Amino acid sequence: MKDKVLKFIDEITPELNELSLEIYNNPELGYQEHKACKLHADILKKYGFTVEENFSGVETGFKAVYKGKKDGITVAYMSEYDALPGIGHGCGHNILGTVSTGAGIVLKELVDEIGGTVVVFGTPAEETSGAKVIYVENNEFDDVDIAMMAHPGNQYTKSGSSLALEPIQFEFFGKTSHAAAAPEKGINALDAAIQTFNSINALREHMRSDSRIHGVIIEGGKAANVVPDYAKVQFYVRSTSKTYNSELLERVKNCARGAALATATELKITKFEFNYDNMVTNQTLSNVFNEKIYHIAGIVMNEPPKSTGSIDAGQVSQVCPTIHPYFDITNDKSIAAHTIEMAESTLTDYAKEQMKNTIAALVLTAAEVIQDPKLYEEIKNEFDTTEK
Repeated sequence: MKDKVLKFIDEITPELNELSLEIYNNPELGYQEHKACKLHADILKKYGFTVEENFSGVETGFKAVYKGKKDGITVAYMSEYDALPGIGHGCGHNILGTVSTGAGIVLKELVDEIGGTVVVFGTPAEETSGAKVIYVENNEFDDVDIAMMAHPGNQYTKSGSSLALEPIQFEFFGKTSHAAAAPEKGINALDAAIQTFNSINALREHMRSDSRIHGVIIEGGKAANVVPDYAKVQFYVRSTSKTYNSELLERVKNCARGAALATATELKITKFEFNYDNMVTNQTLSNVFNEKIYHIAGIVMNEPPKSTGSIDAGQVSQVCPTIHPYFDITNDKSIAAHTIEMAESTLTDYAKEQMKNTIAALVLTAAEVIQDPKLYEEIKNEFDTTEK
C-alpha cells in the first residue's frame, strides 16, 4: 500500500504544487478566501468528491465527501487557506491546505478497497475567528471518527497541546466634564479601564503559571482636559485546560466589575472574537502518524514545545480524536512563523518534498486505523477518558 500511495502522490504532485502556488499568489484574509475556496473545491470535485460549498453558513467554507464501497470509519482532513494582513501566507496556509486536500484525494483512492468515508473540510479564518468553531457548534464533526491536519513550520514536531483562549471585551461608560474646572462632575471611564489592568496584574500572583492574560486599551479618551466618558479594553485569557480557563475568565470579569463599582461607571462585557478550546492530542493516533512518517522518510518527530498559542483545531479535538503535527518546510531553523520568509519557504523544492512525505503519512495513518478496528477502539477509548 505504501508504494501505491507514493506513486499516486507523485502523479498528482504537479496539480498540488499549482494549487499551493495559486493560493500563495492570491493571499486572502479570513472569510474573504473566495479564490482559495474555489480552487480547493474544484480539484476535489475533479477527483470524485461531492462538495458542499457555502458550508454550514460559512461563505468561504466547504465540505467534500467521498464514501467508499465498504463500510468503515469516517476520516476528516482540515484545509486552512487564510492569509495574514501585510505578509500574505506567512503561516504557510497555502501549503497546509494543499496537504490536507491532497491527503483526502489520495485516501479516496483507497477506501473503495479498504472501506470508510473521506471528508475534507475547508476551514477559513484560522488566524482570527476560525470556522472550525462554527462547524463544531453546528455539530458538523459529530459523525467524524478521526480528524487530522499538519501545519508547516521550521521542524517536524509531534502533535501537542495549545492553550484554551477566551477573548473578552470590557466597555466602561462614564460622564464627561472639564478635567480642571469641574472634575467632581465627571465619571472617568479611563480610570475604570486602568483599574481593571491593575486588578488583573494583582491576580497574576494567584493564577496558574502556565496561564496567560494580555490586553490593550482600544479607546481611552480624546483630550487631556476632558474627563473620558468611554473606554474600551480587550483581553485574551489563555490556559492549558478549557475548564480552568473558564474559572480564570470569571475572575478577570470580576476585576472589571470591581473597577466599574469603584469608579461609578457602567460596564458592558462582550466577546470580540471566537473562543478557542485547548488542543487535546490523541496520543494513540499521534503515535501512528509518527511511525508512518519515520517509515516513509526516516523522519524522527521532535517533541512538541510548551504551549503558548491557541488554534481552532482545539475545538475539534474536544469532539473527536484529533492530531495537529507540524512538518518542516525550511532548512533555516531561524525562520519564524508569520514572516515573509516563512511564506517564501512554502515555494521551495524542499517544502514540496516534505509536503509529499506529510501527505503520505496522513494517508497511511488513516488507512491503518480504518483496517484495524482494535486500534480505532484504543483511539476512541483514549478520547473518551482524557480530561478536556
